[in-house]
Amino acid sequence: MHWLLAIVCFSFATFSHANATPALDDAFIDKVLVVKSERKLHLISRGVSMKSYRVSLGKQAGPKQREGDKRTPEGLYWIDWRKTSDKYNLAMHISYPNAKDLARASSAGASPGSMIMLHGTPVDEEYPEWYFHTLDWTEGCIALKNDDMREIWNLVKDGTLIEIRP
Repeated sequence: MHWLLAIVCFSFATFSHANATPALDDAFIDKVLVVKSERKLHLISRGVSMKSYRVSLGKQAGPKQREGDKRTPEGLYWIDWRKTSDKYNLAMHISYPNAKDLARASSAGASPGSMIMLHGTPVDEEYPEWYFHTLDWTEGCIALKNDDMREIWNLVKDGTLIEIRP
C-alpha cells in the first residue's frame, strides 16, 4: 500500500512541475534580439530570453551604411513579411531601412539598400551547412542553420520587433 502512495505522490510532483515550467511552444515571442558581437539571436518573451541561436552575419563588420557594403544593420526594426526561398530555404524580411538609416544614407548621397532578411543556409553539395554556420558569409542578412530557422519561423509572427545590437 505504501508503494502505491509513493507512486501517486511522485506522479503528482512530476506533473505539477511540468505544468509550472512554460514550454517554448507556449511562449509568446514579443521580441527578437540579435547581438552581433556574440553572433547570437535570442527569442524574448516578456523580457525573458526563451532560447538562443548562433547566427552568421554580413561579410563586413560594423553597422550597415549603404547598399552593397556587405554589413548587417543595427537598430530597431520589425519582422514584416516572410517567404520560402529557393536559395536560402525560409526567409523573414526585416523592415530595414528605418528613418535613421534613410537619413544616414541620404546624407552620404547613397542608397541605404533593402531586402535584409533573417534566413536559412543554402543547400550546397560542395559546402555542407556546418561550413556556412562557422563564418560570416551573407551580404548583410542574418543567417541560421535550417533547423533553427524552421523553429523561428514557427515561433515568431509577422509584426514582431527585432533589435539588432552591435
